Amino acid sequence: MYENIIISLAAIVVLGILAQFLAWRFHLPAILLLLLFGIGAGPVTGWIPVDRLFGDLLFPFVSLAVALILFEGGLSLKISELRGSGRVVWLLVSLGAGITWLLTAGAAFFLLKMPTDLSVLFGAILVVTGPTVIIPLLRHVRPAAHLASIIKWEGIIIDPIGAVLALLTFEALFIGPQHRPLIFSLAQLLKTASVGGLFGLLGALILMFGLRFHRIPDFLQNPISLIVVLGSFTGSNLIAEESGLFAVTFMGIILANQKRVSVERGIQFTEDMRVLLISILFIVLSARLDAGDLAYLNGRSLLFLAFLILAVRPAAVALSTLGSKLKWRQRIFLAWMAPRGIVAAAVSSIFSLRLMETGHPEASRLMPLTFLVIIVTVGFYGLTAAPAGRRLKVVQKQPQGFLIVGAHDWARQIGSALKNLGISVVMVDSNPSAITAARSAGLPTLHKNVLAPKVTDFIETSEIGRVLAVTANNEINSLAVIHLDHLLESRELYQLSSEESQKLHRHGTQPRMQGRLLFGTDITYDILSRRVRAGAQVKILKLDSEESLRYIRSRQRNSFLPLFLMDADGHLEVFTADHSPSPKTGNTLIVLSDPAKDASTFQ
Repeated sequence: MYENIIISLAAIVVLGILAQFLAWRFHLPAILLLLLFGIGAGPVTGWIPVDRLFGDLLFPFVSLAVALILFEGGLSLKISELRGSGRVVWLLVSLGAGITWLLTAGAAFFLLKMPTDLSVLFGAILVVTGPTVIIPLLRHVRPAAHLASIIKWEGIIIDPIGAVLALLTFEALFIGPQHRPLIFSLAQLLKTASVGGLFGLLGALILMFGLRFHRIPDFLQNPISLIVVLGSFTGSNLIAEESGLFAVTFMGIILANQKRVSVERGIQFTEDMRVLLISILFIVLSARLDAGDLAYLNGRSLLFLAFLILAVRPAAVALSTLGSKLKWRQRIFLAWMAPRGIVAAAVSSIFSLRLMETGHPEASRLMPLTFLVIIVTVGFYGLTAAPAGRRLKVVQKQPQGFLIVGAHDWARQIGSALKNLGISVVMVDSNPSAITAARSAGLPTLHKNVLAPKVTDFIETSEIGRVLAVTANNEINSLAVIHLDHLLESRELYQLSSEESQKLHRHGTQPRMQGRLLFGTDITYDILSRRVRAGAQVKILKLDSEESLRYIRSRQRNSFLPLFLMDADGHLEVFTADHSPSPKTGNTLIVLSDPAKDASTFQ
């Protein structure tokens, strides 16, 4: 028995992370794979008996996990992102939420034949979308930055709003006084907002005080942040039910937008934690479904789902974006992003149990129907959002642009070659003469220290997806990689080798806090500079025939230092100490060509 519990718990984590990895590897929506894995491990095979495994601890665990996910979501919300789109966001979470509630409740009454009170409650439950599904989909689809910020803000803010709306509806219809339900609901709403706001502010102030005055040691910053979040969530809920979600979201927003202390370490920790928690939650909750729940998938439920996707969301977006500066393509894409997530599942499960215990047998339909909505909307939007975004021309391609740290002579040559191939390039340097020379060469520049905060702000709103740290100072190169690690994939952070790196490599040791070594372990700044002073130049070689390919392969070691390789589809690869792509006919090489072996015949 004890071994079976360990196996089941381990399987939940393994399946969750495996689904995330496979989604990344094959460019699929992670949420879709998580649902499929969970259903396979639960109702299909019975491998993970969730209710027996967790018992009464299941929903408290889900609530705490959702609180942590919403706190992380709040940390990602910058007020500056709302410039020009704040009105749309607030209308989506107010007017749009109201429209969604009304139309969904009506559809539940007429199409699903639910009683009136349950229809109104079901409509309130399905108002939410949430970061558990929105953020993974945004990462998969990559819409334009302006559009992504609207979707992200709506998805994070609507979770506590939707949870509170569902609770107020539940209390007004089933618990509260029947003669004045509106006054009762408004009083409860005021109490929830006040208590949640107070606990969120208090939690943020506690962390800011501890960090600013060094009352928290570095190794305890993340654990103490964790207990403050959980404490604020729990304390707020004890005074006003469901106010905890508002408290942790508000706390995250305060910390993200204050300027007194750095929360970068906490952001990295909560991002990692979010991936783990989302993986576990979707496996657990989808595995909890029963095979009998599939009986709810019938003609009426399919009509309800079609109405939800094709009528409810478009109507909410259309009315919420009237008079906005959004183009029609952006408005259509907004109408194509409304998957339901963990909060809807958790709230429906809790209310379903409560109502069945108090003599409402029809409430047994709430949970399976909610999961049906989650599965279908996640599957539908997960599979269609990316193609729709491409068709509407509102998605960004995987950024291939380079931030080149150092604007000296041969770095400018590299920048010009990349720019000539259509790759975005920005040169960053604190040396005014180097920046002036880069501008004269027609290269975009940032006259700043690479460690300045404004550099990271620029990367977040540009096509930059890679960093080349090529200054003469190895410490600056390493610090640049560390400074930008939280914004870009670590495999896209590159720096030149150094004498220290070479010594460590000879001893089989990997240097700490370092990017991937550019062009080879033995290629240092001094070596490249000497070759350039001797007349070497950065050249673009078109490999348009087998003859040119054979010539390059025969001369590569002696004449050319390969730097970059672009394939026929425009994808660029970087030559590094751990990766040396093989040129093929139709490819384009960027090389450092020595003067004695001129490659002009292939330009």
